[in-house]
Amino acid sequence: MLAFVPAVFVVQTLRPGAHTLLFVLSVFAIVPLAALLSHATESVAAKTGDAAGGLLNATLGNLTKLVIALAALRAGEYMLVKASIAGAIVTNTLFVLGASFLLGGIKHHVQEYNRASARLQAGLLFLATVALLVPSAVAQADSVAGAAFTQTLSVGLAVLLIVAYGLGMLFSLKTHRELFASAEHAEESEKPWPISLALSTLAGVTLLVALVSEVFVESVQKAAESFGMSPAFVGFIVVALVGGAAEMGSAISGARKNRLDLSVGIAMGSASQIALFVAPALVLLSYVIGPSPMDLRLWPGAVVMMLIATLTASLVTNSGRSAWFVGVLLIWVYAIFAMTLYLLPPHMA
Repeated sequence: MLAFVPAVFVVQTLRPGAHTLLFVLSVFAIVPLAALLSHATESVAAKTGDAAGGLLNATLGNLTKLVIALAALRAGEYMLVKASIAGAIVTNTLFVLGASFLLGGIKHHVQEYNRASARLQAGLLFLATVALLVPSAVAQADSVAGAAFTQTLSVGLAVLLIVAYGLGMLFSLKTHRELFASAEHAEESEKPWPISLALSTLAGVTLLVALVSEVFVESVQKAAESFGMSPAFVGFIVVALVGGAAEMGSAISGARKNRLDLSVGIAMGSASQIALFVAPALVLLSYVIGPSPMDLRLWPGAVVMMLIATLTASLVTNSGRSAWFVGVLLIWVYAIFAMTLYLLPPHMA
């Protein structure tokens, strides 16, 4: 399937107006790249530990989302940017985590992971959800609050969230790292790649995923019209799933090998990184590369879905144990959101 990668760039050069074809090819191109990224991540995690390996995979995976969001930011498509941010958070906390629990639980009767790490990520996610809720709630409740107030508030919140994310990393990777050691897992993974090969593969594949994702974001809106998808569904579901394909493969692969700490670290860590770092960074970058400043105000439905996703993930990860049906519950909540957005009329988004 790696043949789809050069095919994307060939079609983009020869037929740049074939948006539907480019959309399909870019989706298929990301799948084999996700498999490579998965193997490389596991090799790095074997050397550094699952917590650091999960953080590295989440960071590289979020670079793809950042490229997609920056392309949309330059084009002034702020609704797509905000939908992709909210969608990525919900997709990671519900679909990626749920798929890991489900597919890992089918192979292993009961799986265990470090619940302290999951609690920390859930707490960071709840903090970010509160910060994203405030501008929307103030705008809805007080019509006097104008655009200038919302912009100033968004910049202040963006700085607070980035600082909170940095302190969270300091807490988990430095001052209290002993609390976040991986739980014992029964199955040894296959022989890892040498660390130099794994790191170079991570860098190269991430670059390719970013380039393919740029083609994807250029074609997704036109292709969505061909498939009859609403703008909210495209940003919240399609862009989030394609942008997170690489880390999704790594999380599921880790769960199948009974390395659920790696899976939880990727899913929850990626969601909290998007909420606490990527989203605030995009607000600040909009002052530099956007046609106008972007704020953190989301439409009420997106905030509600983020809040439900965060609370659901907090509940199911509280015990530090999982089985396949826990994954089903998470995926079904995600399916409810996806169905709602697919049927949502454009003017209600």
